[in-house]
Amino acid sequence: MNLDSDRSRLLQENKLNLLQGDQKMNDMVTVTLTSREETPHFYHIVDCALIPKEMIEIELSQPETEYYDGMPCVIEYEENSEKKVEYLRFGRSDKIEPLVIAREFDDVKESYWEISEDFRLMHQLYHDKIENRYLKITDTGMDLVAVVNSDNVQIRLKEIRQYLAIKEMYLAIRFDYMEYSEYPLEALCLDSSQVNTQTENRLCWKHQFYPSDSITSYKTVGRLIGKKLLEPLPKSKSGLWGFTDKTPKRYVDFIVDTDSNGEDVCHSSDPGLLADYFGANPNAPHYLTPVFFSNAVLEKYYQQPSIYKVGGYVSYGNRWSIVVDTDHSDKVCAWLGDLGRDLPYEEQLHWRTYNTQPVGTISESFYKGQILAQFADSSDPEHGFFSRYFELQTVCESELGWQLLIQLGKGDEYHISRLRIPANDEQSDFDAMVLSLTHLIVDSLNKAELQKLISTEQCKDIRGSIDFLDKAIYHRKIEYSSEHITFLKKLQMLRSTGIAHRKGGKYKRIADYFGIDTRDLRGVFGGILHQATDVLSFYIQLVHEGVLVASEQKS
Repeated sequence: MNLDSDRSRLLQENKLNLLQGDQKMNDMVTVTLTSREETPHFYHIVDCALIPKEMIEIELSQPETEYYDGMPCVIEYEENSEKKVEYLRFGRSDKIEPLVIAREFDDVKESYWEISEDFRLMHQLYHDKIENRYLKITDTGMDLVAVVNSDNVQIRLKEIRQYLAIKEMYLAIRFDYMEYSEYPLEALCLDSSQVNTQTENRLCWKHQFYPSDSITSYKTVGRLIGKKLLEPLPKSKSGLWGFTDKTPKRYVDFIVDTDSNGEDVCHSSDPGLLADYFGANPNAPHYLTPVFFSNAVLEKYYQQPSIYKVGGYVSYGNRWSIVVDTDHSDKVCAWLGDLGRDLPYEEQLHWRTYNTQPVGTISESFYKGQILAQFADSSDPEHGFFSRYFELQTVCESELGWQLLIQLGKGDEYHISRLRIPANDEQSDFDAMVLSLTHLIVDSLNKAELQKLISTEQCKDIRGSIDFLDKAIYHRKIEYSSEHITFLKKLQMLRSTGIAHRKGGKYKRIADYFGIDTRDLRGVFGGILHQATDVLSFYIQLVHEGVLVASEQKS
């Protein structure tokens, strides 16, 4: 510490400037704080309370008023010589309410801050217990609304002002910033007789300096204490149902054709502006006009399998879902009208980024399913794999009573959610798909049940799950198994040499086997996925033929 820096700290001009500055609606506001440090020494306190409109002037005239914890209590008093008992929901008889409540347990359990239940429920906030933060689910993801730390609570200004609008109240944030110095007042050129008290624009404060009465070495205290009032939004601007006029939905224009010069022809995705089978808008493109996109449009959704689901559709929980044609190796298709009807505007913008000129047409399976309402098997290798994967689970349950492939645990579910032919030839994407595929059809083999099909003596030299499968079916003389066992071992080696370790000579040899150096990675993985689907069909056949039933069970 030095004289100039201590004087600057005690003047606290930077804090005052922040308090006087404007805040944006997405700013996180500190509504509760208890913080102290020894070097340099300071003690900062922030708390808050909801204030009725009629009490604003009183609050701004009392910068040193403290708020209470907001806990309910029962009071006892006399009125006209009669004893009365009254329950106070917030521990006080005026109309002041808490936004944050301090929960304390006499040092038996750790204390913590708790945000008002009304606030949390009104905004339908999800509590992330690991990070102790509160999230709002929106059409485009999850917005951070509040964070509860050990020494402070921060809440986004937008949600605070929306809440205040419904409550018809203001939020008073009281601050008490004390900065300490080892220098005396005279050395710091500060005067204890001067007390600066001001009120402006819903902000009041008192700034003063005085000698420290602490037994420590600190000789001077600079204290900035006051309140800042946050005003509610107008109810019509609160964004809450019942109080705000519904905002008209916006629609993005998508490429629907090309003109004679090869230029894009675009049209709005607003269903109300499209032709249909009942004569509406006869000069406009039809609702069922196919719109084309590069495969990369789906990467955003594949990368977050805990939030989005991708199949013959893309969905985000129950908030929105759109049917898509993924039965192509090089593109994704969707109906023009569905893009406007089913996607939020922000998602439409995402899809527009990957919009391409029409090339080819929709797939046969998409046409049959969407236009003819007929069931049609997809030629998409991903669809074939998933179909066999879930069929295996069904036949194992009905014919074995146990699963040949152990079902994925909660932390591993993403392996099946993200499995696909990559949208590009990036090595990292290829490696990630190989890793997931190996986890699904090799690592998940049920060694415990397969071991029951093998004698104790035969189990001695077996280590991996593929060897357990090989031994279990070898002694039942399944002659057609060798090509599938070979593929499984090669796939496991591709994962081990190319992903789990640095790519060296062993990886080069296995890469040659899969043709990685002679074909694009998307094509290579497409071939691998076809072989993996054949393996699943092989697994299903083993179950149907009773190969995986112990001899004593057969008898």
